[in-house]
Amino acid sequence: MTAPGTARPGGRTARVAESVLAAAVAELSARDYADISVESIAARAGVHKTTVYRRWGSKAEIIRQALAGAASVRIPVPDTGSVDEDLRLLGRAVQGILSSPQGAAITRALIVGGLTSPEIAGVMSQFWAGRLAAISVIVDRATRRGQLPAGTDPAALMHALAAPLYYELLVTRVAVTEQDADRGAAAALAAARAGVFG
Repeated sequence: MTAPGTARPGGRTARVAESVLAAAVAELSARDYADISVESIAARAGVHKTTVYRRWGSKAEIIRQALAGAASVRIPVPDTGSVDEDLRLLGRAVQGILSSPQGAAITRALIVGGLTSPEIAGVMSQFWAGRLAAISVIVDRATRRGQLPAGTDPAALMHALAAPLYYELLVTRVAVTEQDADRGAAAALAAARAGVFG
């Protein structure tokens, strides 16, 4: 028997939460943050707005939880035996996220929201922690194999790899391509081998 005030796993409460958070991500993909409302999220989720207010209280909290869920998704960590190929594949994994409407919308919301919201800034930190965990594994393996200089800073390498992709997404607002990812990975790798990130 489920205790009062708790939700059965997979029960209606869980389904409503999943639907509302998915609707929030869909809203971010479709319109600017300022144009989103609890009502628009509820309508997209197919639930009454009072249900949403009762559970989350505000648009900001719904968006925060939706972004936190999206940010927790880990990118795959390739292990091909070659740091060149591992970084190329990692760059393409980032590109794959940024080139999808949902991934692009989530990324923009994290960056813009993090400038004004401490809660979303915390989600952004979680997002970057996942990315840095991936690159740290790759750098550690590459330094042990002698493919990168000892002391290479994983965070600096990740920033160099990802920065051109985020520039395309946020500044030029053009589609982020696999060629962009490959160029970013090659440039980051060349800088790392030159000892720039030591």
